[in-house]
Amino acid sequence: MRNKKIMFITYTAVFLALAAFFPALKLPQFITGPAVNFFLILATYTLGILAGVVIGCLTPWIAFLSGLMPVPFLPPLIMVGNGLYTLSFGLFKKYGWSGKVGGIIVGSVLKYLFLSYGVRHFVKAPPKLVLMLSTPQLFTALTGGVLALIVIAILPKNIFPEDMLKSK
Repeated sequence: MRNKKIMFITYTAVFLALAAFFPALKLPQFITGPAVNFFLILATYTLGILAGVVIGCLTPWIAFLSGLMPVPFLPPLIMVGNGLYTLSFGLFKKYGWSGKVGGIIVGSVLKYLFLSYGVRHFVKAPPKLVLMLSTPQLFTALTGGVLALIVIAILPKNIFPEDMLKSK
């Protein structure tokens, strides 16, 4: 049992490092967003909902604390958006490929709706941030999710097994 906990923490840390790496490169949103969402879905697929949610909650704070996200009210909003995204995928993935695809779609739409509403009504963000956290979020979540599904489909199951730490 202890070995699985250590593996979970280790793999989650690796996915977190990979997800946090792309924002540090200061690439455009249409590259960074899908990359982060890609790792959120892969972590949720291989390690479960908890890993995806943890990574989704930590990445916005890492970006803020490292100066990549200059606005302190954004990390909590992004945390909830990422949580909705990973939770949706995690709940739907058990229904085969249609569930995985549906989880990506539902999670992307929920993330988009929450973030676009949140920046307008919860924090009244400046117009540039409203634009960044609205429609582009839908496309970056869908793109990252589709890329993750392609990797999941192509790579051998011994590299990215579904729920790899779950007791069989």
